Amino acid sequence: MQNPRVFVTRELPGNALEVLKARTRMEVWPDPMPPTREQLIEKVRDCDGLLTLVTDRVDRALLEAAPKLRVVSNMGVGYDNIDVAACTQRRIPVGNTPGVLTDATADLAFALLLAAARRLPEARNYVLEGRWKTWHPSLLLGRDVHGATLGIIGMGQIGRAMATRARGFGMKILYSDIQKPDVEVEIGAIRAEQNELLREADFVSLHVPFMPQTRHLIGATELALMKPTSVLINTSRGGVVDQAALAAALRAGRPGAAALDVTDPEPIVASDPLLNLPNALVVPHIGSASVQARAKMASLAVENLLAGLEGKPLVHSVNPQVLA
Repeated sequence: MQNPRVFVTRELPGNALEVLKARTRMEVWPDPMPPTREQLIEKVRDCDGLLTLVTDRVDRALLEAAPKLRVVSNMGVGYDNIDVAACTQRRIPVGNTPGVLTDATADLAFALLLAAARRLPEARNYVLEGRWKTWHPSLLLGRDVHGATLGIIGMGQIGRAMATRARGFGMKILYSDIQKPDVEVEIGAIRAEQNELLREADFVSLHVPFMPQTRHLIGATELALMKPTSVLINTSRGGVVDQAALAAALRAGRPGAAALDVTDPEPIVASDPLLNLPNALVVPHIGSASVQARAKMASLAVENLLAGLEGKPLVHSVNPQVLA
């Protein structure tokens, strides 16, 4: 009996693909850019398994073109690129990779907080442009982080890790989510309604999944509640923030700054007004981009794929009912 045929939509870090190659007939898309829609559909026609990234759309049309497909493994925590309902209807398990990128993403979120607070991108440009002539007491004044108030919207694993880091800076921590007594006891976080959090926080960090209910969770109305000195940090999904409203709010000075690891769309278009604002810091979706985290993500994605091909429960599945 031949090994199952699988398609992997990009080269992966670490040695996970060596494991997959030994047990399957594996094809890997060699280009750094993702396959086009047509190319992806053509590649999966005869596949038993598919390993995707968040840039690859798996919908009903693709599933109909791949009648042999038995499992979809997504390398990422989020899976809004996959029509999970359509997969479930066809009894195709869908895997994701939570947990292994929690600390890396929280590190990046806090790095963005610090960079925006102390205006590091502006300071670097100041040096590169040859404008640094002397020390001055009012040069590039930023915001204090130690002792400030951090508001976390979405107290899941990454939100909790962000709160743990904030505690080391002596920050007061507010959170908007369902009641989390363990977080309140262990970290000292205080639950607040979202609008209250937006009014009181010096820094607001977003850690919610992207779904219809969270699309433009932060829009013009919410941004207007924030302090003119506050900073918005987003490492969740770009669509959680109304990007046009954010650009307008930053120009108006409320909030005072924003630091984004995610945008809508991705990549952000070169003409987006955010890129011309000195109080907006945008980086290219690198939340989990540490050597260790990405290798663990790749390994877990392969584990999920192999388990699905063998008809076993996935290590992490977003629709476990299909194998119940």
